[in-house]
Amino acid sequence: MSSRLQELQSEFGLVERRLGDPAALADGREYGKLTRRHRELLPLVTLLRERDGLETDLAGARELLADPDMKELATGEVKTINARLAEIESELEVLLLPTDPDDAKDVILELRAGAGGAEAGLFVTDLLRMYTRYAEGLNLKVNVMDANESDLGGASKVVAEVTGDSAFRAFKWERGVHRVQRVPATESAGRIHTSTVTVAVLPEVEQDEIHLDLSEVRIDVYRSQGAGGQSVNTTDSAVRAVYRAGTPDEIMVICQDGRSQIKNREKALVVLASRLAERERAARDELERNERASQVGSGDRSEKIRTYNYPQNRVTDHRLEGDDKNHPLDSVINGALGPVVAGLARAEKERQLMELADQDGTDQDEGTGRGGQYGAA
Repeated sequence: MSSRLQELQSEFGLVERRLGDPAALADGREYGKLTRRHRELLPLVTLLRERDGLETDLAGARELLADPDMKELATGEVKTINARLAEIESELEVLLLPTDPDDAKDVILELRAGAGGAEAGLFVTDLLRMYTRYAEGLNLKVNVMDANESDLGGASKVVAEVTGDSAFRAFKWERGVHRVQRVPATESAGRIHTSTVTVAVLPEVEQDEIHLDLSEVRIDVYRSQGAGGQSVNTTDSAVRAVYRAGTPDEIMVICQDGRSQIKNREKALVVLASRLAERERAARDELERNERASQVGSGDRSEKIRTYNYPQNRVTDHRLEGDDKNHPLDSVINGALGPVVAGLARAEKERQLMELADQDGTDQDEGTGRGGQYGAA
């Protein structure tokens, strides 16, 4: 742990120096990566600096223990400093847990109506509104790239891009099946119906992250449809990109949000590459699930993750327990997803810490334990 902390502290110094480099300032993408990494490392470096200061104070307090007049005061100070150093050690341990390498990326958000017909389509638009308000609260931007409108003002499918600082970290917990229980607007007898919407959250991939063979992609252009300004139905700006058309591997992407065919083509290829990367990730995850006999649950993306119960004004996230599990629906559906996401992130950290503790116990049993390498006091 100590060597890893030293490496990260050195990296922080390097990042700060590069942020002052005119060459980095001139390269928007590089500067963005550096600022994100600076934000990621700053909490850890702040704790390290606090620890260094406390260790200096601790040495001074211990010297005062030999003075009879100061012993009582010094004893209290030593106790307080040791307690804070122990807290810092725990906080550093959490910060050193593995992080998702996709956290800083932009997101492709796909919402598809499932069971429930027109009511499911209405809930697609409700979720899109919820996500848009949630994103606005985080200074993220949601841009709808494609939507298939359904009856009663709903949508059978919506594809949107979420851009901004750490968009994937904010949205990654949303992938899965969302279930809604409520009385549909078309229900005259007042009966509660259950509908579902499937949400996919894809981190946008960089061009060098995955190879997309353009010879396997068919590009079609056509006139945009639906609301969208003067260019709609007047220019061939909409783009359909089809990967390996007519094969079991086929992936189709449509982008018609912009007036520029070139920009729509570029965005369609980004989404296509992101879907291809997600397919590869899902295949790897499936292999890992099959190899991990101890895993609880299948973890399949089609599993129900959350229920929105309108009659009881309750949102239940089925991945959580205790007080974190239930939240007021009227708050969540209006974009207050923060408490739910915080609970999921906290549960993930707790799981990682438990796995780390189990691993440490195994190492110690084998005579290779790491205990005692990092002592604060």
